[in-house]
Amino acid sequence: MKKMFLQTSTLMCALVLATSCKNATQQTEAVSYKTLEVDYADRTLNQNYSAVINGRQSVEIRPQVSGTITKVCIPEGAKVRQGQVLFVIDRVPYEAALQTAVANVKSAEAAVATARMTAESKEELRKEDVVSDFDLQTARNSLLEAEAALAQAKAEEVNARNNLSYTEVKSPVDGVAGMLPYRVGALVSSSITTPLTTVSDDSEVYAYFSMTENQVLTLISQSGTLEKAMQEMPEVELLLSNGMTYAHKGKIDAISGTIEAGTGVVSVRATFPNPEQLLRNGGSGQVIFPHQLDHVVVIPQEATYEIQDKIFAYKVIDGKASSVQLQVYPVSNGTEYVVEKGLEKGDVIIAEGAGLVQEGATVG
Repeated sequence: MKKMFLQTSTLMCALVLATSCKNATQQTEAVSYKTLEVDYADRTLNQNYSAVINGRQSVEIRPQVSGTITKVCIPEGAKVRQGQVLFVIDRVPYEAALQTAVANVKSAEAAVATARMTAESKEELRKEDVVSDFDLQTARNSLLEAEAALAQAKAEEVNARNNLSYTEVKSPVDGVAGMLPYRVGALVSSSITTPLTTVSDDSEVYAYFSMTENQVLTLISQSGTLEKAMQEMPEVELLLSNGMTYAHKGKIDAISGTIEAGTGVVSVRATFPNPEQLLRNGGSGQVIFPHQLDHVVVIPQEATYEIQDKIFAYKVIDGKASSVQLQVYPVSNGTEYVVEKGLEKGDVIIAEGAGLVQEGATVG
């Protein structure tokens, strides 16, 4: 019985030893990973910015005189031309004021003529010592006073004519009229809170969006100056609120010279043509800014892993996996990274499942 026990124990030890040797052999064997040799490539990476759309010019139409609206000359949303009459305000009191002003001018002209004749007569009489210097000077002063009254009357006539012309409210620009909150019979004045309407010139539209200070500084540093940076900026696209891409491309033509306090962003303007009048003042969308990168290192994102917001990849060195921290371009296409630092052309990296690889693992 004792002999049998010893034989069994010896057999078990042998099995354990064989299993241990087998595991050790498996651990030293190289694991097969998919690898990738790093190379240069060209990429265009798009970055979207929320934008507010404004017409090239949007003008609030307000009356310059008070009165009752007697005629509305356009429908809501109508296309209007510069100088076109939009509203007519009651003209009667302003026509009467003009007639009064014209009459005052004629009366003042007559007074000037009388004062001039008197002054000239006093001049002749003074030569003959019929009147005194005081009488002559008084006549001259009366003439000056009459001339001043005439100038005032003429100014009042001009003002009356202007007020009469203001009873026809005209569009100062070509564009599209907005809603019309006032109708015939409404009493309006220059102090009204809500304008008669708004005319927007939207033959071109401006898309306003914001970039961070760092983004603007990067663009300027690449070109040397702000003016050169704007000249070299690529054309941008506009993604509409319904998800469609606008048919016409735009151009960035203005960057604010100041940084908004508190937010650290810089306002940027892109101009888009609007021949079909599809874009409207007050609309929204997203400006698509393309970053063209040539001859750069591009790797798949699945070849990387993150630790505390830092990005790493495994580079194969002498058959071993060695982690390396990467500096990547801040814009990506969602599937790839453009590597700025950490990898060079010709480096071999583990292409898939980097998060499951252990440091120093043997790569087959």
